[in-house]
Amino acid sequence: MLNNGTISGTAGTAVSEELSVQTRGESFAGKLLLFIITVLMCVGIAIVYSSGAGWAENKYSSPEYFLWRQLAFSVLGILTVMFVAQIDYHVFWKTSKILLFASILLLTLLLVLKAVHIISGAARWIGFGPMKFQVSDFAKYALIFHFSRLISEKQSYIRDLNNSYYPLLTLLITVVTLVALEPNFSTASLIAIVGFMLMFIGGIRIRHLLATFSLLIPIAVVYAKSAPYRQARLISFFSGDEKSLNYQVAQALLGLGNGGLLGLGIGASKQRELYLPLSYNDFVFVVIGEEYGFIGAVIVIALFIGFFICGLIIAKHAADNFGKYVASGITIAITLFAFINIAVACHLIPTTGVALPFISYGGTALIFNSLGAGILLSISRHKKRIQARSALPAQGIVT
Repeated sequence: MLNNGTISGTAGTAVSEELSVQTRGESFAGKLLLFIITVLMCVGIAIVYSSGAGWAENKYSSPEYFLWRQLAFSVLGILTVMFVAQIDYHVFWKTSKILLFASILLLTLLLVLKAVHIISGAARWIGFGPMKFQVSDFAKYALIFHFSRLISEKQSYIRDLNNSYYPLLTLLITVVTLVALEPNFSTASLIAIVGFMLMFIGGIRIRHLLATFSLLIPIAVVYAKSAPYRQARLISFFSGDEKSLNYQVAQALLGLGNGGLLGLGIGASKQRELYLPLSYNDFVFVVIGEEYGFIGAVIVIALFIGFFICGLIIAKHAADNFGKYVASGITIAITLFAFINIAVACHLIPTTGVALPFISYGGTALIFNSLGAGILLSISRHKKRIQARSALPAQGIVT
């Protein structure tokens, strides 16, 4: 009994020491990630107030309308991050199938409501009054969770076409098609990219992915040209003629040009005053560049690069494959949406409606991205929880 106790105690100590070494870098990445998220949310509060005051005064007769709502969303977002960080992320393994099924059901319901004319225009939101949320945000995370579970379960035969790739591809195409039919081509495209990136990281054969891309790209091109407004955006972007730029892009470039190196100063944006549509949402980066200049814009970009690096570190040192894939998917999704938004504002890609994570006005995206950030922190802290549990039996036996 004594020998067994000694061996157990030694083994427990060895495990504890090994985990302690492994978690140092990951712990720092988690802390830095939390700092970055907090800074981005603070930037969001300031910029949304600055960029949305004129619009709020004009539409809601209160310049602080967007400010108080964004502040409330940000506080709720931080609470979400802290709460989810304490949860064992494996709960999303157990519920991934239910979550994905629910998201597909809700996306289908939106299209049915649109077909019977209960919803007019784009069918993206569900709920009542202030309790509405964008279903595509929910579907994006549900897909990441279930893809991570399936890829983890199928690792022994991940390169098999029929038993691995086709089931994953079917789920991805189902979600992407439903989102595209809302219509929401930009979000559908980004969800597709996240799904394909997860399959690539998980070990799916590259030739299978490339073959699928070769088939889907022409379909995506035809779909992009099927609506006049999407076709106009493409023509405006590829024409190369400044006179053919659409109004949003022209105003965005003026705003970024006005900022110069150091910016016009806090609250001094000229484009926000009813010249630049959605200056507090899709084109919020323009106001950042105009008020804080090139330096301010670069700092924001650096924060998202820092987020990406921290996420990759957490994914690399995750305790299991599920944590690795979930962390990779969340990191790719948030960073991808951020840089697409920035690229649109800088006229590097055609105009599309994608919010800037943690900064743009809106509750749904902020809360879901906070959920994602909380899960990243949960993954980064999981080894510490294992370390704490492994230390307790050893201490009890020694005593």
